Amino acid sequence: MYNILVCDDERDIVSALKIYLTAEGYTVYEAYDGKTALDVLSKNDIHLVLLDIMMPKMDGITALTKLREEYNVPVILLTAKSEDTDKILGLNIGADDYVTKPFNPVELLARVRSQLRRYMKLGGGNKNNAADGVFVVGGIELNDRTKEVFRDGDPVSLTPTEFDILRLLMTRPGEVLSPKEIYRRVWGDEPYGAEGTVAVHIRHLREKLEINPAEPRYLKVVWAQGYKIENNIYPDSAKNVK
Repeated sequence: MYNILVCDDERDIVSALKIYLTAEGYTVYEAYDGKTALDVLSKNDIHLVLLDIMMPKMDGITALTKLREEYNVPVILLTAKSEDTDKILGLNIGADDYVTKPFNPVELLARVRSQLRRYMKLGGGNKNNAADGVFVVGGIELNDRTKEVFRDGDPVSLTPTEFDILRLLMTRPGEVLSPKEIYRRVWGDEPYGAEGTVAVHIRHLREKLEINPAEPRYLKVVWAQGYKIENNIYPDSAKNVK
């Protein structure tokens, strides 16, 4: 089953959530401030985080920012009705959903199940596994063995060249590759006029993989240097709030 981290400075809430979640078969880890939550994440295989916003030592927003630098696990914020601004901020920096206190246990469990299904469908947070030929960056999954690409679980049709470019970038997430290097590695030829050729294919990839190609979240251009695929990013589908 799955491991869930519950982080809230109100111990009664943590205890109540633990009862609901363990009854569903989940293993629950507890934390009462953001700093402790990050420590628990670093030492355990956590599949989902329930995170309060207002906490001592380190608040939920700060903890979420730091968490997203390293982990792509689903995060559901536990918020008060008066924290609308913080909800929006949290969603913008990486929260997947939120539940308002006092929460309905049935609704909360439904949201937990929904986020876990999506998370595991998109790769379960596993590190890219070159041996298996599977690479995951945010909501994009590339399977080099089956030559399939998915965005938020939906199949994406790519040309062989587009696939090879995406594979190259996904095997080196966060690293900037020049057009000449991309051309040399994908086409296997000397990169004469590489800039224009590579730019066209990058544009096509954006049109197929980005929600808004004009404001790409995944395929980035680094001015006068080249292209990269963002590393620490959460899926587009994670921004949907019920």
